[in-house]
Amino acid sequence: MKAVIALKKPFGKATFSRMAHARYLGWEDAFDVEFDDGLCFLEPHATIKKANHISAAAVPVQVAVSQKHRTYFKVVYDTGEIAEVSWSFIRELPPKK
Repeated sequence: MKAVIALKKPFGKATFSRMAHARYLGWEDAFDVEFDDGLCFLEPHATIKKANHISAAAVPVQVAVSQKHRTYFKVVYDTGEIAEVSWSFIRELPPKK
């Protein structure tokens, strides 16, 4: 028996929770994002690059969660590009066309 459970909520339906931490896992080529309510997501790096129009050759140098509100994390790349990733990008599914 195979059960598939979608943890991400439909767009606009997720409940807010502050980010506890975010880190880049090089061996997975993904970002591990944990929230205060205990939920943890592994977001593929390619998805974040595509959403922020980051060049393919860019390599993450620094990952930091905003200290004041903890509603997003920022990724700084070696090319000088910066990606900002909102909590809703991680917890919600994009709207269907």
